[in-house]
Amino acid sequence: MRADRLLSMLMLLQSRGQMTAHDLADELEVSVRTIYRDLDALSAAGVPVYAERGPGGGCALLDSYRTTLTGLTQDEVRALFMLSIPAPLAELGMDGELRAALFKLAASLPTSRRPDEARARQRIHLDSAGWFESREPVPLLQTLHRALWQERRVHMRYQLPFETQACWVVEPYGLVAKASTWYLVCARRGHIHAYRVSQVLAADILEEPFEYPAGFDLAAFWRTWCLEVEGDRPRYPVTLRVNPDLIPWLRHLFGEEITYQAAGTSQADGEGWMEISLVFESLEEARRRILGFGGAVEVLAPRPLRESVRDHAQQILGVYGGQRI
Repeated sequence: MRADRLLSMLMLLQSRGQMTAHDLADELEVSVRTIYRDLDALSAAGVPVYAERGPGGGCALLDSYRTTLTGLTQDEVRALFMLSIPAPLAELGMDGELRAALFKLAASLPTSRRPDEARARQRIHLDSAGWFESREPVPLLQTLHRALWQERRVHMRYQLPFETQACWVVEPYGLVAKASTWYLVCARRGHIHAYRVSQVLAADILEEPFEYPAGFDLAAFWRTWCLEVEGDRPRYPVTLRVNPDLIPWLRHLFGEEITYQAAGTSQADGEGWMEISLVFESLEEARRRILGFGGAVEVLAPRPLRESVRDHAQQILGVYGGQRI
């Protein structure tokens, strides 16, 4: 709806200041021509908005102009108040601030919108933690957060594999919470890295500031970094013969690809079993997972995994069959 788009444009200009017509068009997913028409509509409604063409130009509001949030739609109110305080924000020490901000927002709502807030809180609860996950202790998270906002370098002692430690001076660019794990994105010797915050053993904020790079995009860096990590992950392909009754369980554990593989199997064998392929990180991980499926899975390849599974199965049979190996 155009009214919603005009309000969104007004909020963007109020929160971000001057923006180009192209940036507004990208944010609102409309054409530049539509942006100029909407600017004319806002101006006709008495909103002091202006546009300057040429290099350094853009669209902006007069500095003295401010509006309230009373134009929030019913769905926008519901979406805002579905937010619960996520555990990562509590670890940052920002849960109180978010709670206070939501209280202020609720107080500014018109009377007609307040029942929407109560219903959203009563009927939707978001729990971002996975089952059986234990949160890693991150005692230095708030120190790193403070250095990030102050744009000051940090002398950091970090736990490396095999009981090795390293000390570096880093420039914090951002903090990322992936599920229940925090990562520090920082520059070290001119290169950008991501380090697990739970592995930071000591962090001292230095007096010397650093200049935050103007073109750095934390979300874009994180997407690229995750793809690189996944690409570098060890791959151990395995071919299995599987009881079809196990396919739904495998789909739950390994994703929908299992269903597609099973559907693509030209024909089940004489016993109704199907052949599928899975990828694990190592022989050890594959053996552990496959033994958990009992007699519903047979390893066809690679041969070392097949022999290893058989050896472990014989050892288990020796214990539970009354004959010790």
